[in-house]
Amino acid sequence: MAVPQQKKSKAKRNSRRAQHDKITLPNVSICTNCGADVLSHRACPECGFYKGRQAVAVKIAAVEEFDEVGEA
Repeated sequence: MAVPQQKKSKAKRNSRRAQHDKITLPNVSICTNCGADVLSHRACPECGFYKGRQAVAVKIAAVEEFDEVGEA
């Protein structure tokens, strides 16, 4: 049976194990309708378009009625 000739250091061991825990950044593209950043293969959260058509109804952001906190 094969036996290691020398002990692997903690740094070597940890760097080998770290390959499986790498975090990759999400693929972000630009919406062709409004220009917002959109995750790939998902409808735009800003305008609701996907592949050139309206896919999701998006609520229009309500205009802020209060200028400051507590005032009407």
